[in-house]
Amino acid sequence: MSSSPVRIAVAGALGRMGKAVSATLEGRTDAVAVARFDRPGAEGEGLVALESALADAQAIIDFTIPEASVALAETIAAAGGGIALIIGSTGFTAEQDARLTKAAETVTIVRSGNFSLGVNMLMGLVRQAAAALPASDWDIEVFEAHHKRKIDAPSGTALMLGQAAADGRGVVLSEVEDRARDGVTGPRKEGSIGFSVVRGGGIIGEHSVIFAGESESLTIAHSAIDRGLFARGAAAAAVWAQGKAPGIYDMQQVLGFKAV
Repeated sequence: MSSSPVRIAVAGALGRMGKAVSATLEGRTDAVAVARFDRPGAEGEGLVALESALADAQAIIDFTIPEASVALAETIAAAGGGIALIIGSTGFTAEQDARLTKAAETVTIVRSGNFSLGVNMLMGLVRQAAAALPASDWDIEVFEAHHKRKIDAPSGTALMLGQAAADGRGVVLSEVEDRARDGVTGPRKEGSIGFSVVRGGGIIGEHSVIFAGESESLTIAHSAIDRGLFARGAAAAAVWAQGKAPGIYDMQQVLGFKAV
């Protein structure tokens, strides 16, 4: 990898995470912001058109919405790749996932529901605990809370934690997850992995996984204090992605918790 700073374009630059990414890049020596862009027609100081950003950048950091992220991946793929795409958007549909997978035949993509070091450590701990605590005696509940402007639920991070728990137990998450409870639901199904969601105010991100037994419970938790932690993780991912083959990678691989 070159010793020169990685040239990064910031997608959704007018958004809360876009601004956090721009601020983070100002303080790095291994990466530099060379372009900022937002949705077509958006106005703001220093914004450029997508075409200009693609011409200058080695990587794009994108915390926008799923459809915009997929369209960006397809645009890069149509141009022949060569630009790494770091995606922090969550709430993708199956159809959008399929399009992203197709684009990744040409584009190097790092995609994560959470770019935090702490959350990725939490995933490993959840996987280990789920493997050690039998479903017959321990119920698993994933709790998450976010600000009132978040549009998807459960959060991408909550789903990652649910997947870690399912991996630990050797089960398929879609077959054991319980995302909604209302009315007379009956007793909890043994082995289910539940999700509880809160939306309100300006909560940046709260996640915890509760292992509940009959006589004791274990809670493993993470709190996000400022959005800069996600921006720093995404910047590190953009640097890491340089020279990697096309495909979809995750933050566990960036941090070395999982083999590439």
